[in-house]
Amino acid sequence: MSRQLVMALEAAFIAQADAVRAAGARAYMRDQFPFYGIPAPAQRLIAREVTSGFPAPTERELVGTARACWRKPEREWQYFACWYLRRHVRGRSAGMLADTQPLITTKSWWDTVDSLAGHTVGGLVAQHPELASTMDEWVESDDIWLARTAILHQLGYKASTDADRLFAYCLRRAADREFFIRKAIGWALREYSKTDEKAVRAFVRTNVGRLSPLSSKEALKWLERRG
Repeated sequence: MSRQLVMALEAAFIAQADAVRAAGARAYMRDQFPFYGIPAPAQRLIAREVTSGFPAPTERELVGTARACWRKPEREWQYFACWYLRRHVRGRSAGMLADTQPLITTKSWWDTVDSLAGHTVGGLVAQHPELASTMDEWVESDDIWLARTAILHQLGYKASTDADRLFAYCLRRAADREFFIRKAIGWALREYSKTDEKAVRAFVRTNVGRLSPLSSKEALKWLERRG
């Protein structure tokens, strides 16, 4: 099924390719990836229309399709893979986390990593709490994208967030000078502030000398905007 799905997607992508948009998208992404130039709404429509003709994938088919998409050059393929994984993450085995890791560490940039972190990885850890130990390993990684994934994986957990783990991760990487790590810390805290305002305010206040100004600013942005 994976091959047939990829063939159907390729035909749909080529049919809607736009060279002008592709050049703009490539420039926006710092010339790291080629594009077909298909706007996000059209990409989602293609994804829904093409997959409607196929049964729900097995885990093997799901992983196989994602890998096939990652081998393709145009960035729309990776966007589809992220969408497909998010759509079908429910009910998957803990072992799929190992299959997701190479998607995080190759062709890495915030656009795919953040989707994989918040939906695929977050979904797998929520279903298999024992995978939190892998997040403990990833947050220590020299690969900034694995560390960012660990920090962000609880984005959608709300009241189910393990606050102790979240705060520990933020402090563990607080001194990191990497922009994408500092931004992730602030984003993770900001999202949790929508669930527990007092805890986030107290954490930022207590660690004002350890968190970077960027992380602190991002952490409180929603609270300050709300007033």
